[in-house]
Order: sequence, then C-alpha cells, then structure tokens
Amino acid sequence: MPRLATIVVALLAAAGVLFPAFPTATAAEIVAAPTGVTIPKGYRDWQVVAPSQRDDKDEIRVILGNNIAMKALRAKQLPFPDGAILAKLAWKRAKSAEFDNTFVPGEPQRIEFMVKNAKKYAATGGWGFGRFVNGKPASEQDHATCFPCHQANVKGNDFVFTRYAP
Repeated sequence: MPRLATIVVALLAAAGVLFPAFPTATAAEIVAAPTGVTIPKGYRDWQVVAPSQRDDKDEIRVILGNNIAMKALRAKQLPFPDGAILAKLAWKRAKSAEFDNTFVPGEPQRIEFMVKNAKKYAATGGWGFGRFVNGKPASEQDHATCFPCHQANVKGNDFVFTRYAP
C-alpha cells in the first residue's frame, strides 16, 4: 500500500505540472467530437475525482469533474444530474528520474469527456462522449466504442467507471 500511495502522490504532483501539456483550443479552433461534445473551457481548473492506471495501455490517468459532477460524487448521487461533466487526461506511464520504483505522467495521449444530458444523449445512457487527441476529435469509429464499454462494465454506476477518492 505505501508503494501505491507514493505513486498516487507522485502522479498528482506531476499532473499539476503537466496539465499544460494538453492543447487548448481558441474560439476559432473549437471542434466537436462526432457526438457534439467539445473540450470544455477551463476544464484544467476542475477538481480531481481520482487518479487511475491502466496497465494494458501503460497509462496513468487523472479524472476531473466540474462542480456539478463533484457535488454529485461527494453526495453519492446516482444518476448524475444533467450538466455534470467528467474529464479524463491520459499520459503514457514513465519511470521517474528522481524517485526509484515510481511512475509519473509521460507523453500526453488524449483527453476524454463525458457530458451528462439525459435528453440529448438518451441513446447512450444520458452521456455524450468526446475523445480528443492533440486537440482534435478522434474518429467516429473510436467514439463508437465508448458507450458499449461503459454499458457492459458500469451500467449500475450510471455508466461511470471512476469513483470519488476523497
């Protein structure tokens, strides 16, 4: 457990420094994913829901939530209310040069968003999904994989994988 705590502390410390590595779009450059989801302005200022790691992709991730999502997460409110937005920032896992047996965020991989709007996204559990690589939306084919995975694995948690880590 101490190793996990060290990894989490290093991840969160590095994530605060590395958020600028993700591109931001100017008003003229705003593009939407095939689902209509765009990169929300100010998402880097959102609060941390939880860090995560995915070994099969060799990635470290940080999940952020807007104020609506954070309030719902803290209250353990399901389903999430309309207006809740979750962001996932993913980096390749890199060995820390300063601390043995520790991994830190390396190259940015993508950012992903889940936007709750029960009416607009009724066909996908009330969530709109947006995946962006280098500030540009991923393909429609890539987006088509989002909801089936969430539906198969976390339907009972309003289709959200991440749990709040206080």
